[in-house]
Amino acid sequence: MRILNRNTIVAFLLGSALTIGAGAFAVDRQISRFTSGDANAHAERMLKHLYVEVDATEAQKALIAPLVHKAIDDIAPLHSQLHKAPADFMKMLSQPAIDRAALESNRAQSVQLVDQASKRLVQLAADVGEVLTPAQRQQLSEHLGKLHRHHGHGG
Repeated sequence: MRILNRNTIVAFLLGSALTIGAGAFAVDRQISRFTSGDANAHAERMLKHLYVEVDATEAQKALIAPLVHKAIDDIAPLHSQLHKAPADFMKMLSQPAIDRAALESNRAQSVQLVDQASKRLVQLAADVGEVLTPAQRQQLSEHLGKLHRHHGHGG
């Protein structure tokens, strides 16, 4: 008995395409939810929580807020470009002929944009970390670890 018959392969390919399409749609919905103003407002709320968790001084607050807002400004163009990728993917996938090179280019560009954003976020974490004391960084680390576990990410 052949396990990989024609029907199995077709079902796998269709399932994969649907999964990718649904994932692209979900990413598009998630990314398009926030505007730049929303990101800054959200950052302000998160900063208030950060300040309480680490008992930040006024001097630290004055240094941290501009770092965060600069990072948001730096990431916003990447966000806009990344927002376009799922729609482009779905458009390419719906064409009469599949252009594998274009699909791969879309994927590679998306990965590059995520990598750039990730690098900028790591830079922000290091910049904020330098403003905080070692004890405050430890408090923040413990708090973020609890949040991470609370949301079902690891034990």
